[in-house]
Amino acid sequence: MKTAFEAAEQYFEEAATVMNLTSSMRELLLIPEREVKVQVPIKRDNGEIATFVGFRIQHNSKRGPMKGGLRYHHEVNADEVLALASLMTWKTAVVDLPYGGAKGGIAVNPKDLSIDELERLTRRFVDEIHDIFGPDKDIPAPDMGTNSQTMAWIMNQYEKFHGFSPGCVTGKPVELYGAEGREEATGRGVGTLTLALLRKFGRSIESSTVAIQGFGNVGTFTAAYLQKAGGKVVAISDVSGAIFNKDGIDITAALAWVADKKSLAGFPGGESISNEALLALDVDVLIPAALGGVLTEDNAKDVRARFIVEAANGPTTPEADAIFNKKDVIVLPDILANAGGVTVSYFEWVQNQQYFRWDLGRVREELERTMTRSFDKVWSTAQEKKVSLRVAAYLVGIGRVARATTLGGI
Repeated sequence: MKTAFEAAEQYFEEAATVMNLTSSMRELLLIPEREVKVQVPIKRDNGEIATFVGFRIQHNSKRGPMKGGLRYHHEVNADEVLALASLMTWKTAVVDLPYGGAKGGIAVNPKDLSIDELERLTRRFVDEIHDIFGPDKDIPAPDMGTNSQTMAWIMNQYEKFHGFSPGCVTGKPVELYGAEGREEATGRGVGTLTLALLRKFGRSIESSTVAIQGFGNVGTFTAAYLQKAGGKVVAISDVSGAIFNKDGIDITAALAWVADKKSLAGFPGGESISNEALLALDVDVLIPAALGGVLTEDNAKDVRARFIVEAANGPTTPEADAIFNKKDVIVLPDILANAGGVTVSYFEWVQNQQYFRWDLGRVREELERTMTRSFDKVWSTAQEKKVSLRVAAYLVGIGRVARATTLGGI
């Protein structure tokens, strides 16, 4: 199976071939502008010294300051971060935000650290990279293993060097200049585009069944949004396994259960099945909202969903994508489907830059407008060029970055 970066590069090359990009332009757009790898040592609560490795890869700044999450996960490595940084470049361009792409992370399992240790880790990481990020350079945001509290620590530590600067990071608590609706943004965007995709095929959410792999932030808000819209969510899952109910799962009850038990394990609202079985359910819409690389050459043939909406980053390998194209399975790609998070991060940054706060209604209205407009652009491109939605999304994103690069010059 290809690495994360190899997969991202293959998707890029497919679109670049359709665009007839020169080899020199391809190279210019693929190679990141800066790769940073730093040592992050901290003193543990027991007095021992622990040393971690942190990354920040800044892929492209031709359309504006770079934007991308910061993840804490034990499998973080330079290859993964580079792949995700390049995806952020195309993602911000697809939804036409004035940003480039970046990504960062620390190779650590946050569950192994106390809250005080996590704070020390975060502040030490900022000490190492504060000179290369900021509101007009590179703006981090929450990702896997990080949250609004992490962003609050980053902002506080950054300001010790640079003074008051709420726009240096997004995904902050509302009390610290964060945006209303940021937590729900990715899931709400996924839900909005799921409805838009179904409408293009004359389908309604009320007559559709949905399976969602992953019941974290994105999965929960997606499930709640689709259920409120009238959809029937028949399966959900987390690391403990999946729950299936052909009559539809009570998402409100599932959320309450997880809030209390911290896991879906034992939830009485359906039968227990495996995460692998969830991917093969006979449903209309499959939404992978967990880790990347879950839809592979080995299991793609078993997928029975007509539509796949990629809420996670890179859930489909290129080999699986080719199988889905042959099976006429419609895949809404990650660089569009899960762009709601970075879109509301942009709204937060705009508010920080203007020292002016929007209410939740305006955030939701602007999010729906941005996501729907972007979907319509990708859809029309796919129809015009007779390509898949994934290739069309890359055509739109790469095209905008390439034009900005050409106009700006070297």
